[in-house]
Amino acid sequence: MAKATVIAKGITAHGRSKTYKRRGLWAIKKKHGGKFPAKPAAKKAEAPAGKAPRLYPAEDVPKPLSHRAVRKPAKLRASIAPGSVLILIAGRFKGKRVVFLGQLPSGLLLVTGPFKLNGVPARRVNQAYVIATSTKVALPKLDLSKFTDSYFKVAEDKKAKKKGEDEFFKAAPEKKALAADYVANQKALDAALLPALSADLKGYLSSRFTLRDGDRPHLMKF
Repeated sequence: MAKATVIAKGITAHGRSKTYKRRGLWAIKKKHGGKFPAKPAAKKAEAPAGKAPRLYPAEDVPKPLSHRAVRKPAKLRASIAPGSVLILIAGRFKGKRVVFLGQLPSGLLLVTGPFKLNGVPARRVNQAYVIATSTKVALPKLDLSKFTDSYFKVAEDKKAKKKGEDEFFKAAPEKKALAADYVANQKALDAALLPALSADLKGYLSSRFTLRDGDRPHLMKF
């Protein structure tokens, strides 16, 4: 069979009728009674048993989850270790320097000012909102058994109660005094931690971190 001369992509030098004769299609058609043989129909793939229906129900139907996500505590950054001085960059105490005491089972960091130096009590902080510095404190033996996730959760739940419309328009209520055990635990923590801090370190923790004109944070070494 002579090969057709291709002028351009999809266009040959011969016409349709000449190509029809050259390829011998007339013989195939004549052999099958003037018609081209029909190709066997492809088998339809069977629909899987768990295929979603074509129409969805009008109301949401609760379905049990196939698996439950297991939340693992965040891995502690290599630059953070017990005794490291951290800078808070978000929240009520942003800009304050705190001492890292340990990581709680939830993955949050347990930090304190101490309260007597800069007013930051023992609290939980997400490590995404702190800057780790190279300054470290030699921590003495501290009893941190009371500072658990549940200890802080109770205090946070009390603060999270929303005010109603009537309470919103009323005069601001007087601040409630902190629980006696909460104050006692903070005082005991400060009393154990303050003797381990030098005069220079106390002054460093008491000062607030700020940026001034011309400061370039990405070039700073903390």
